[in-house]
Amino acid sequence: MYDKSEIISNYKLSEKDTGSSEVQIALLSARIAHLTEHLRTHKKDFHSRHGLIAMTNRRRKLLNYLKKNKLEAYEAIIQKLGLRR
Repeated sequence: MYDKSEIISNYKLSEKDTGSSEVQIALLSARIAHLTEHLRTHKKDFHSRHGLIAMTNRRRKLLNYLKKNKLEAYEAIIQKLGLRR
């Protein structure tokens, strides 16, 4: 599993930041990676697959928002998380 508080502390913009786009993208990426591993062993778990697709769509929308409004932050988070775009 992943440690949510550790991810938040690595990606937060200020001391009390827990909901910025960067933090949300990092948390979603960790959940997506965890669920992808689950689906490799449980191939017929279609309910979880549906949730995975919803999470990837939400992450894509957040990345598009970041790309449109804060290009430097977008490039930094893509590089830090190792995402393909």
